[in-house]
Formats: sequence, structure tokens, C-alpha cells
Amino acid sequence: MATHGDLKILTGNANPELARAICDHLGCTLLPSMVSQFSDGEIRVEIGANVRGSDVFVIQPTCKPVNYHLMELCLILDALKRASASRVTAVVPYYGYSRQDRKVVPRAPISAKLVADFLQVAGMHRLLTVDLHAGQIQGFFNVPVDNLFAMGILAEYVGDTVQGDLTVVSPDAGGVERARSFAKRLGCGLAIVDKRRDAPNQAKAMHVIGNVEGKTCVLVDDMIDTAGTMVQAAHVLLEHGAKDVMACVTHPVLSGPAIERLCGSPFSQVAVTNTIPLTPEAQACGKIKVLSVAGLLAKAIHNIHTESSVSVLFNKTS
Repeated sequence: MATHGDLKILTGNANPELARAICDHLGCTLLPSMVSQFSDGEIRVEIGANVRGSDVFVIQPTCKPVNYHLMELCLILDALKRASASRVTAVVPYYGYSRQDRKVVPRAPISAKLVADFLQVAGMHRLLTVDLHAGQIQGFFNVPVDNLFAMGILAEYVGDTVQGDLTVVSPDAGGVERARSFAKRLGCGLAIVDKRRDAPNQAKAMHVIGNVEGKTCVLVDDMIDTAGTMVQAAHVLLEHGAKDVMACVTHPVLSGPAIERLCGSPFSQVAVTNTIPLTPEAQACGKIKVLSVAGLLAKAIHNIHTESSVSVLFNKTS
């Protein structure tokens, strides 16, 4: 039995399509609200219904434009706090600034921690997210954090649609744990592309650790930004005798030259999820296949609201 009042779903402007899909799974409607701008660009938020004593979930990935959508989310959280909502859960399918989770050079911020502070000060009681770039980011919060894994959705898609002898490939050493889990789901081999990073958003793939000759390779990562790493990795795999190369990525950030690179890449397909909405240019790229996380998030929201276990949804293979 829920102890936080009626379930209510609210969304900002980052990904309203995902919010509506979640509501379809839950059999409810979005809470009426206005999230717009004044003429000078300041964000204006008004909640259009009573939320006093309610259990409110705000659907808002902090995707491009990251700062704008983050500020939208903070103002929505503040409005709900001041409207006396019983509990407010921020559902942030893509957590922006997650790559800045530690100091890699002197005199640099730990931006992922600062964003965590923003959300908590704004009035968030709980965070629900998908495939954090680094699991330790959960430690930046003093409230419960549920980090769901979309790799199960992607792995099921690969298992149902891709034929041939599969090998899962990590595009760098940092993603080996993720790739190993993916490979275990599919019961196939694992390989790693050794990478040397020269600057942010720029990387040079060097060589392959593992056997990929004659294999259908599945490159796995949590996000694809400029696509430089992924495309270089695909070329290296083909040079080492791979039969075919596809990619499975949770968050389609796709900034800068990403779409141009993917369209001209050797990938047969790039499977992503709808944690971030695709731009019209990305939608026009025939290689991108979008899978929905709405059902996964809807189940998590239902379980949180009813005080049921959320861990049963993590669906992560060690």
C-alpha cells in the first residue's frame, strides 16, 4: 500500500514523448503544467493541478540543451516542493554531466556531484535514472537512487534479430564490465578495442584484444556522443576480420558530427534507446534503431509508488 498519496506524472520539455509513453503503460495521464519561457529567456513553471500530499514523478532527462533542461527540472522540483507534494521523484533517464564524476586535472570541478546537489536542494526526494556513466555517482546523493539497466532491452533485441556467430566488444577498457555483462546475456565471446584518448571527444583506436575474425561484432557502450570512438572501433574490427559490426548504446547524445559519421560508418545498425529524443537529422539516419525504455521506467515508477522492490528490475548479469 502506497504511503505517499496519489501517483502523478509530470514532464518538462526534454522528452515529453517518453513521458506520455510511460503514462500509457501506467494507465494514467500527465499532470497539467506549463513550462515555458519569458521573453528574456527565463523559465516559467506553473503546476496546473493540486499535488498536495501526492507522490509525484517528474520525467526529465538532462539532455541537449543540457543547462536549460537541468534548470527546467530544478524549477519544477522547487514548484512541487512549495506545492506540498508528499514525495517528488526525479526520473532522469539520461543524467547530464555524468562524465565529469572526478577530478582528472587540477582545479577542475566535479560537475556530476554539483548537479546532484542542485537536484536535492531543489526538492528531489529520490532519483530514478538509467545506465549512469559511472555507478559511483549514486554516492553523490543523500537520497535513494535507482539506477536501472537498459542493456537487457538492447541484448534481447540483438538476441532476437541478429544471426551468426556473435562477439560483444567494448570500445575501451573502461566499458569492459558492461560488455562482459552483455556478452553473458547472449552467451557469446568478448573482445576489447584498445584506445588512446588525445583530448575530450577525440580518441584513436589502436588494436583489438580478443578474436573477432569472421564474427558479427556488437559494440556496446552507455552513450554515443560525437561517435568518433565508435566509428574508429568499427573500422578497427573490420580490419581484424570481423564479418559485420553493429552498435548497442543506451543514450544517443549524438552531438557535433555524430550523425554524419554514423551515416558514413561501416555499422550495419546502431541500436539506441529513447532516454534522449532523436533530432530530425538522427531520425533520418537509416542506421539508427530506437528501442523504448518506457515499459522499464513505468514498472520502476509503479514499484516505487507501491513500495515494492525495484531491485527486481535492475536485470543486470554479473
